[in-house]
Amino acid sequence: MEVRSVVLSPGEPYELRLTGRGARGYVWTWQVTGDADVVSVAQAAGTAGAAPPGAAVELTYVVRARPPGGGRARIRFAQVRPPYPDEAPYDEFVLDVEVRPGTGGADGAG
Repeated sequence: MEVRSVVLSPGEPYELRLTGRGARGYVWTWQVTGDADVVSVAQAAGTAGAAPPGAAVELTYVVRARPPGGGRARIRFAQVRPPYPDEAPYDEFVLDVEVRPGTGGADGAG
């Protein structure tokens, strides 16, 4: 399991690329702990595009620091097969995010 730490300002995005194994039935899920309201997480549009059968696909997730900032969150990504909820994750990734206090962009663009 890889652990990475980032420091963001309010409104600032961070792109995380993870290898998908959708052809094998795995999907990435995430859970935010700590100051969960200081970040948002979403899969970037169009990152699960068509690939040859059995090929690994790179998926992009955007973590965005939310105003007003001033907190720490831990995001645990787990690659699981939904039909088998008791099965251990195939892969895991942890992102520790510190959001600086501040105002950031009003529209959240960054």
